[in-house]
Amino acid sequence: MEKQETSMESIPLLTPYTMKIFNLSHRVVLAPLSRLRSYNFTAQPHAMLYYKQRTTKGGFLINEASGISDTAQGLPNTPGIWMKEHVEAWRPIVDGVHEIGGIFFCQLWHSGRVSHTNFQPNGQSPISSTNKPILNQQFIGDSGCADSQYSPPHRLTIEEISGVVNDFRTAARNAIHARFDGVEIHGANGYLIDQFMKDQVNDRTDHYGGCLENRCRFPLEVVRAISNEIGAERVGIRLSPFANYIESGDSDPHSLGVFMAESLSPLGIAYCHVIEPRMVTQFERVETLNSLWSMRNAFKGTFIVAGGYYEREEANRVIENGEADLVAFGRAFLANPDLPKRFRLNARLNKYDRSTFYTDDPVVGYTDYPFLED
Repeated sequence: MEKQETSMESIPLLTPYTMKIFNLSHRVVLAPLSRLRSYNFTAQPHAMLYYKQRTTKGGFLINEASGISDTAQGLPNTPGIWMKEHVEAWRPIVDGVHEIGGIFFCQLWHSGRVSHTNFQPNGQSPISSTNKPILNQQFIGDSGCADSQYSPPHRLTIEEISGVVNDFRTAARNAIHARFDGVEIHGANGYLIDQFMKDQVNDRTDHYGGCLENRCRFPLEVVRAISNEIGAERVGIRLSPFANYIESGDSDPHSLGVFMAESLSPLGIAYCHVIEPRMVTQFERVETLNSLWSMRNAFKGTFIVAGGYYEREEANRVIENGEADLVAFGRAFLANPDLPKRFRLNARLNKYDRSTFYTDDPVVGYTDYPFLED
């Protein structure tokens, strides 16, 4: 294994950082990654090893998307955080991270229309800002039937929207009961909150649709509700204004991103976590002239970037240039459980195996990537 010792001072990614009440020892973040190994929508004991492998003292981790209610699920074997059993299942995993000194946030998720009736209680329709179905992509979960299309969604009424806001609030409280340090609201990747923000999806004519302010009303209500419940200093949000994940694009992503950043800034939340404009789909990186500078300047708190970061040089550069405070790594951290150490030593990185990203195996492609010592 080729490696070269480098001083911490010369590696911006490995310098300390204070995020509200949390003192981080470095700026390498474990991005939230769906791993589809939580059987019966409940976190499993094997997740403790997975997260502990990727924990360092003072390191910041965000867990995999966790459903806020029985209507939230859109993929098989994803964890929940809406039931007492879910809270109890997460506690030992969170405790394992804390034993090493990590800071652990729970990502709160609702898939919205990115689902199927087989994942919904009593076979009902998935919920969304709209009743428009996803037309040009196949359902990637095992729906248990021959129909491989996403199910047409039910357009939420104003009264039902209030209920979903309360589901987010309750899930945040549950996450704190599970001893997570805070929560990240999943407002990206074409899921429910993104479906409200993006004008390609949201075709409402009430005060949750139409103009930019109305389309952003629901996500900001969720942020305020959770902040009131657990404290704004324990709340983050993930956004992808430039992306077109699962047919959720916007005609003016720049204005959307800046409006959200400006609206979130005075709320005093812990951070804003944004996917780079180059990541227009889950796995495709494209060249673009768009940047996150305007959002970075509009949001006065901690700014996290994600999307396409793998080697340390580019991530070092965005920290050094002030483009971000922290950088979230997905595939690199998945394949290299000791990623901060490899960055410090400038060691060669393991290659990831995409074919094992979303299997349900509790070991293969999950906890079997080698450490430097191996």
